[in-house]
Amino acid sequence: MVKISEKIAKAQKEGRSWCSFEFFPPKTQDGWANLYSRIEKMKELGPIFVDITWGAGGATSDATTAFVKAAHADLGLETCMHLTCTNMPVEMIDAALKEAFDSGCRNILALRGDPPRGSEEWTRTEGGFNHAIDLVRHVRKKYGDYFDIGMADWLAIGGVQVAGFPEGHPQSTSPEDEMRHLREKVDAGANVIFTQMFYDAEVFIDWGRRVRAAGIEIPIVPGIMPIQTYASFKRRTDFSKTIVPQSLWDLLEPIKDDDKSVRELGTKFVAEMCRKILGAGLGIHGIHCYTMNLSRGTEMLLEELNFVATADVVKPLPWTLSLTSKRRTETTRPIFWSNRQRSYVSRTSDWDEFPNGRWSVSLPFSPLPS
Repeated sequence: MVKISEKIAKAQKEGRSWCSFEFFPPKTQDGWANLYSRIEKMKELGPIFVDITWGAGGATSDATTAFVKAAHADLGLETCMHLTCTNMPVEMIDAALKEAFDSGCRNILALRGDPPRGSEEWTRTEGGFNHAIDLVRHVRKKYGDYFDIGMADWLAIGGVQVAGFPEGHPQSTSPEDEMRHLREKVDAGANVIFTQMFYDAEVFIDWGRRVRAAGIEIPIVPGIMPIQTYASFKRRTDFSKTIVPQSLWDLLEPIKDDDKSVRELGTKFVAEMCRKILGAGLGIHGIHCYTMNLSRGTEMLLEELNFVATADVVKPLPWTLSLTSKRRTETTRPIFWSNRQRSYVSRTSDWDEFPNGRWSVSLPFSPLPS
């Protein structure tokens, strides 16, 4: 259970690049099974944390908090949980924060959120917050320094995280105004900036230099969306109004009906963009991949960048080390545990301590329920 800012600082001190992934809660049981299987495979790529989204108005709140618990307990992954203001009175926000705290999550991405489905305008919920900065202040007041707090700019998101917007926030009146708001979020307690997706390295680098010039020295985590297909790329960039260089459209247009070629060309383009921002002197040494719950695009991008998996946790045991407070020191399991791995973890989740030697009848544990 380590904060994102600490993991980033550790990687920087060791002179190594890092990556992290975003996932969203699936809607079906089959979707969950497929995603868990995919994450087990993607763990081998060495992400330093995974980011888990939050549906507007708490639409997937139970699924999100369950996902956070599973990521810690079953998958051994550090997590960052999204939390929005949309349709969220303070009572619901506090319940979500308690779930995150109880599960060992140390990172919250604080967002105002989009308007609820079917609404064009965002309105404050009665008993809720009006802006992400209000949410940041609330988390700091309730939990002190326990959570990393991140913020989102149109090119940024992030610990309690806040989103950043390198291309400019949709409601910002000027770049100066945008930077002032970003500074206010940092002063309120945000300590990591994650960015929205982008495809123009120069726009990002210019924004990053303005951030640093404003005296904002907290980590910047660039949000990178691998290009999977032409149709999905166009749909997402249109929806988010992302700036796409004409040169990229010109490259994609002749091959737009060939998914394999689009993926290969897109991977090389995005990888070159990443090299530029990693080498721009902004103190950025890693990337945050918006996976859309898919693995191949992210795998191809990291291969192209020659990112070597350097997961912080070495697997010294035949099971994935749990990051929950109760199980992180667990060193011994019965020989039958591997027959039903998740069942064993679930059935022993209420234990307050675990064996640290050989099993015997003298151990102070009740038998597993049948």
